[in-house]
Amino acid sequence: MDDKVGSQAPGDARAVEELIAEQRRRIHEYVGLREQQASGPGTGEVPEQDAAGMPPCEAKELFDAMPVPGLLIEPVLAADGTLDFLYAGQNAACRRYAAAVAPEWESWSQPWPGRVRLFDLFPSMENSRVPRLLADAYRTGRPQGPVSGEWFVHAPNGPVVRISNEVRAARCGGHLLLTWERGHRETLTRAAQRMAQVCWAEWNLGDSAVLGSYGMQQVLGLGPVAPVPGLPDLAAMTDPGDRGTLYEVLTDVIVRGRSAECELTLTRVPARIVRFSAEPVRLQGGPVWGVRGVIMDITRGRRSRERAQHAEQEAHSERERTRGLTDVAVTLRDAVVPRFANELAPLGLDTAAVYCPDPEAAGVGGDWFKARVLPSGRALLAIGDARGHGLEAVTLMAKLRYALAGLAYTDEPVEKLTAWLNHVACDDGPESTATAIVARFHPATSLLRWVCAGHPRPVLVRGGSARLLSYPPDGPGLPLGVVPGATYTATETTLSPGDVVLMYTDGLVERRGSDLDTDMARLLRVAERLARGGITPGHDGLERYGQAVAQDMAGAHQTDDATLLLVRRLRVPTSPPGGPEH
Repeated sequence: MDDKVGSQAPGDARAVEELIAEQRRRIHEYVGLREQQASGPGTGEVPEQDAAGMPPCEAKELFDAMPVPGLLIEPVLAADGTLDFLYAGQNAACRRYAAAVAPEWESWSQPWPGRVRLFDLFPSMENSRVPRLLADAYRTGRPQGPVSGEWFVHAPNGPVVRISNEVRAARCGGHLLLTWERGHRETLTRAAQRMAQVCWAEWNLGDSAVLGSYGMQQVLGLGPVAPVPGLPDLAAMTDPGDRGTLYEVLTDVIVRGRSAECELTLTRVPARIVRFSAEPVRLQGGPVWGVRGVIMDITRGRRSRERAQHAEQEAHSERERTRGLTDVAVTLRDAVVPRFANELAPLGLDTAAVYCPDPEAAGVGGDWFKARVLPSGRALLAIGDARGHGLEAVTLMAKLRYALAGLAYTDEPVEKLTAWLNHVACDDGPESTATAIVARFHPATSLLRWVCAGHPRPVLVRGGSARLLSYPPDGPGLPLGVVPGATYTATETTLSPGDVVLMYTDGLVERRGSDLDTDMARLLRVAERLARGGITPGHDGLERYGQAVAQDMAGAHQTDDATLLLVRRLRVPTSPPGGPEH
């Protein structure tokens, strides 16, 4: 058999019509050849049947030969028109059924027990759909069903057995025949097809007849009473871009005689995607006579996968974008806050810094610190936290840090420096807010003057105990960038040799769902416990102490960046530089 099937391009819907027409021609050629081979030289007369020679066929034997369980019912029509039913007997298949589902029920053991009222034998059947089914079959003379029928039988001293069947009824002479099959096969099949959005059809290529399953119209997006489409109709409702694929599948099935499948987009409204699987149907030794196909609506699954793939692509792009922004932010942060340089030893201070980034943050935070010697011989000490994460936070942090570094050269009091920083933050926009501690240390007097702008209070560790430094009488100042023209008040703390001041950002203490006072009390306990026995002298010892505090406070519960700046008073210089702050 050659593969030439027509002149139309595979993407043309008419190509399928030509394919089917060519196969129909082959079928007719095959049928004609078989008819010629079967014809002989006979007379053409049909011999008469010898009725006397026909074997007798008893009704009971015929009933027992039925493969499905059945009851023979005698209808009784009363004078008032009411209809009742008498049980006359059951066939062998029914007895086998009874032995399987209710072996204790002896009433089914006798095949022909005599006429008994049906609903006396099966009381619960009277409340099922069976009486209506029998009545309709009796009055109309037409077979009825299948319908779902349920009743139960209760054997004496035995279990109650639920009977669930697909029941049919038909007239049989003056009697009624009630037959059934176990289970709701039709109902279950339809439910499965509906839930799986699947249907089947068989297309006869010899006469264009189509046999379709329940739900085919729903799967294909047709009206509920629309006829089952033929293969040319299926091609017509297929997206033009997929018609060539359908043509190749049908060519495989019809011409090459092998199974094939593909995915098709149907142009109904709304459009849907189906998987079409087909196999050839042929007579033994003959050509392909039909196409048997299964069609499954995969639109929901395909679109869910497409949405998932799109979401994954978007997430990947967002991760790449975030990674790029994070790299930029990290680079900028490293440039703005370089590795700590301990340069305050000539002023009698030992300093160290610890930074703990938030392990779950999408970007770098806005924590910053500053510790440097001023031209006046005093030390500038500051720590701050710009709002948010990423480039915006790092950018604001850089502005504030560099602004403070320049403004500190004016030798103005820390109150004024903080007010100027507030002005810088306010000019940057309403979203540019930050908190900070701005301090200046005077070596000649061991005085630490500091201003709080909405920031957590420093901790003083002295003699093995830890306490929070006190706010000024009017309380802490507002965060930077909140109110233009805000004023700030300084607090003065005199440091003794060995004193350690901890300045930190809120990421060190705050925990989600926890009370801030509780968190601050925990910091004091941790600082005291780790300072017992003294803090190791030198920069490295101070740094190890800070790392231990940060690890104990942050640990697995860290929810933000955490920065800790530690300042330890060493000694009073013999020639203290820098006079008192004006």
